[in-house]
Amino acid sequence: MGSVSTQENEPIIIHPLKVFETCRKQGKFVYACAPMVRYSKLAFRQTVHTYGTDLCWTPMILAKEFNRNSFARDSDLTIATAGPQPPTIIQFGANVPTELARASSLAMPYVGGIDLNCGCPQSWACAETLGAALMNKRELVRDMVVETRQRLASEGWGVGMEKDIDNPKGRSVSVKIRVHDDLRKTMDYLDTVIGHPQNRQVDWVTIHPRTRYTPSSTPIRTEALEILAEKYSPILPIMLSGDVFDLNDLPLRATRTDLATLTIKDEPTAPEPANTYLSGFMSARGLLANPALFAGHSACPWETVETFMCNVARCPLPLKLVIHHVEQMCSPGMGRDKSSLLSKKERSRFSRIADMVELIDFLDEKIAEHKGQEGGMRRNL
Repeated sequence: MGSVSTQENEPIIIHPLKVFETCRKQGKFVYACAPMVRYSKLAFRQTVHTYGTDLCWTPMILAKEFNRNSFARDSDLTIATAGPQPPTIIQFGANVPTELARASSLAMPYVGGIDLNCGCPQSWACAETLGAALMNKRELVRDMVVETRQRLASEGWGVGMEKDIDNPKGRSVSVKIRVHDDLRKTMDYLDTVIGHPQNRQVDWVTIHPRTRYTPSSTPIRTEALEILAEKYSPILPIMLSGDVFDLNDLPLRATRTDLATLTIKDEPTAPEPANTYLSGFMSARGLLANPALFAGHSACPWETVETFMCNVARCPLPLKLVIHHVEQMCSPGMGRDKSSLLSKKERSRFSRIADMVELIDFLDEKIAEHKGQEGGMRRNL
């Protein structure tokens, strides 16, 4: 988890709601890096943060294992004790209130908040009553966030939401959800989990407007998002997760005089677009292909590959994972811009790379070709 033994080395934690507030005052949305199994590790989080990502999620971590195994804690949650520590939310997979509360207690010194995964559709997670299976367990989810908030408060953490926004020990508790086929069930779910609007139980909600069974190739349900966001945005911040690939081609089209109002890009036959209210956007596949997405780049630039490799040098990752990241960055992106840093033939080289030195040499050669000069990435590593 990163050894933090002295006061001087402790990371400076910014309350996530402070990020929401600052972005709102600046007239911009909060941009977030989604929790991705294997991929949203520290070196990648540092990279996307360099390019405009405001909040970074860890991969989903099983609360039960995090509580019982120090190796799991050290390997699953990596933090920066030197250099930039991106504003980080740790996401847990849990189905027992005590397990989530205890895991959150262990993680609190190192992150800005905890997020409960109620959206992972993978079969193994649902079989364990984790992720999207929790969309049918609204009372259990409520009990988990309430017990977690109570435990953190008893230990001196500031979980009073807006009233603790400037508290150095202020922390957040949030949930990331999917939707039901019957949207009334999703509303019942949110009413239970959020609680009374004047004394709510979560800081914000991230909505992925697909059901548990909807494949990622199917577009998000913008009409469901519009209904939910309009209903709940007066109570707490709402963030969209899903189909965020290009800032110039979002699934929602901004036509607003204030930050919150967006226009849904509906089917061509729709008579009139509808309005919705969002505080931010979360991306997964879009950021994997283009970590500079939120800096306004329509495709990944070479400098972002260099930045990532420099971060890997300080915060090592397994070779196969590094190669996967770089190959994604050098391939056509998820947005309209399908240009790529390397051709398909050049990318085939990645499958034959045997070690990190060979990877660095290959990238150094390609970056030097791009820059038309001697050297390239090596002098920055």
